[in-house]
Amino acid sequence: MSEQYDNNLRGALFKNQKRTEERQPEYTGNCEIDGKEYWVSAWVRESKNGQKFFSMAYTPKEQPVTSSVTAVTSDVTNVNDSIPF
Repeated sequence: MSEQYDNNLRGALFKNQKRTEERQPEYTGNCEIDGKEYWVSAWVRESKNGQKFFSMAYTPKEQPVTSSVTAVTSDVTNVNDSIPF
């Protein structure tokens, strides 16, 4: 029997096993906030008084980028010639 869980405002972090540079996150994972999924990156930092803490960044998970190119058009009929550049 499969149960549905409400994962809103929940997530998980894991040690970044693929870290090769100092600026890459020490921990990575994901979470769900208001029904949207995010990638989570975390670094261990130390405050001025010596207390360790996590500095975290959240990046929205997006649909995979497709290789198709979308054409962009613009309306050039309303050109303002008074602009000096």
